[in-house]
Amino acid sequence: MVNYILRRLLGMIPVLFGITVITFFVIHLSPGKPTRLQAEMSPRMTLDAREKIERLLGLDKPVYVQYTDWIKRLAHFNLGRSFTDDRPVWDKIAERLPITISINLLAILVIFLVAVPIGIISAVKENSIFDRISTIFVFTGFATPDFWLALLLMSLFGVYLGWLPISGIKSVDFEEFNFIEKIFDLGRHLMLPIFISAFGGLAGMSRYMRTSMLEVLNKDFIRTARAKGLSEKAVIYKHALRNALLPFITIIGLSIPGLIGGSVIFESIFSIPGVGKLFFEAVMARDYPLIMGELLFVAVLTLLGNLLADVMYAVVDPRIRASGNK
Repeated sequence: MVNYILRRLLGMIPVLFGITVITFFVIHLSPGKPTRLQAEMSPRMTLDAREKIERLLGLDKPVYVQYTDWIKRLAHFNLGRSFTDDRPVWDKIAERLPITISINLLAILVIFLVAVPIGIISAVKENSIFDRISTIFVFTGFATPDFWLALLLMSLFGVYLGWLPISGIKSVDFEEFNFIEKIFDLGRHLMLPIFISAFGGLAGMSRYMRTSMLEVLNKDFIRTARAKGLSEKAVIYKHALRNALLPFITIIGLSIPGLIGGSVIFESIFSIPGVGKLFFEAVMARDYPLIMGELLFVAVLTLLGNLLADVMYAVVDPRIRASGNK
């Protein structure tokens, strides 16, 4: 199993290289330059001054030369410096990363704890009232845009009812609270963002779980288990569930990068100082090093998500674990 993981990690290197090539050149094909924002902030900036700034930032070089320079820095684990404030890119990402990771881990936990029971019950009680209600919920979740739902909930719970805050992750007087009050304050601030982050995935994951469970329940080994006189609870939770979780685990692993990408929406709406909001600000400022740093981070998460799904497959299915040890 260890050799398999090592082979997969080595195989990620050429894939990651291809991703960086494509993203780097696509970014530079987009309209606008980093100097444009600075020119807008300083109307008196001359064309000569803009050209000097471009030379200082290395933007006067051909794109392939800029990419080569970026790869050389990356080989030394240096993501470069931000165009906007000249801070190291990794420092800017690292200081906001814990917030985004925490919110997305909580969202994944909510998805897993809610989607699995809904999918199981819908499959066991196929075509029941619960199954039909969950189907309506699924299609509603697929059809509802995250930004529209976020604005709607902010208006309802934040403005109209006044129950929940609608921006930031903590109150102004947060430092004056005791430990319990701080936990409660963080919970109130994160409730809406976590719900928005989990809502779309929750709808899809419950449907994936239902489909997978229905497929397993029609297998011959399930009929055999029932013919042996095992209880329905043992058949479902001991025999069917383990096999039904295999495709669900794959989807969970692959959904991690999507949740990080969705952070751009809810972090911008709720003014949460996370990686998603930082990415949005970097795109607006055409901050190429920061954009590349964040895209590289998402690419690594995508590849690790694939690897994590395979490893979890092996944990759930002994047959895969046995074949990986050969």
